[in-house]
Amino acid sequence: MPDPRFFDSLGPASLSELARAGAAELADPASADLSIATAAPLDTAGPDAITFFSDAKRKDAAATTQAGACFVRHEHADALPPGCAALLTRHPQAAWAAAVGLLLTPRRHDPSAAAVHPDAVLEEGVLLSPNATIGQGARIGRGTRIAPGVVIGPGVLIGRDCVIGPNAVIGFALLGDRVSISAGAVLGEAGFGAAPGPKGMVDLPQLGRVVIQDNVTIGANSCVDRGAFSDTVVGENTKIDNLVHVAHNVRIGRNCVLAAYTGISGSTIVGDGVAFGGKAGVADHLKIGSGASVGAAASVFKDVPDGETWTGFPARPLKRWLRETAWLSRMARSRGTKD
Repeated sequence: MPDPRFFDSLGPASLSELARAGAAELADPASADLSIATAAPLDTAGPDAITFFSDAKRKDAAATTQAGACFVRHEHADALPPGCAALLTRHPQAAWAAAVGLLLTPRRHDPSAAAVHPDAVLEEGVLLSPNATIGQGARIGRGTRIAPGVVIGPGVLIGRDCVIGPNAVIGFALLGDRVSISAGAVLGEAGFGAAPGPKGMVDLPQLGRVVIQDNVTIGANSCVDRGAFSDTVVGENTKIDNLVHVAHNVRIGRNCVLAAYTGISGSTIVGDGVAFGGKAGVADHLKIGSGASVGAAASVFKDVPDGETWTGFPARPLKRWLRETAWLSRMARSRGTKD
């Protein structure tokens, strides 16, 4: 269930309504009146939730899902367990995205309220600058300083002795103590998720949060996206430079450093004490081991073992990259002398 501090429930809705919204067909018309309250992924969905199954690699998860209903292609319907109603469609993810719109909506700022919503709670000693906006249900800890132009969304929790720089935007987020967010940084916006639908690409709902642990620093104009389902997490004492992008569902460990222009793609897991050089890029669903280093401008497409240093395009272990670079240089010089 998405965090109610950040998402409002619009449900329940009947299965026939959800099928209509997703342009899907009920495999069993007798299930049309089944009531669905929320949306969730295959792994965590309960009997009151609707999910989707579109990747044949996830047949095991589909076979054990506890979801009450699932958008699925015709050829995969048999993979669902008894008790999970099938909604048949060629575009399961896009259909699910449409159905979510009937069940959940992100909480937005109350347009009728003052800049600081009366339901927001600010502990004694919070320093609030002009033109800051604090949404309903937000809580800000003692000694935190909020600069001009900051926007803090509904339900956001910010710990004590934090510093929030000018024009930073924070939503769908939980921040620990002594966190520093520099000017223009954006935390909690929707991560990048899209799927093909009958009329083209559609955005997929992003129903997770951002969790920033104690003593984290996030530089100017950096972005940390909220999770698609689970949380995007930045671990204690990690330091993020300016102009860094951390995508949805990424989990970064403690005491990491990310230099400017680094990009970490979705669902990648980064261990403790990892260092990323400037402009390093990491593909999605990878694991970067604890104590590893990723060189400047490296492009990582494979898991990096603990303690290793990788660099290059595509990234590989440093010693291998040095050997290959030296060999290529020798061959180029040799060929050049013959031309």
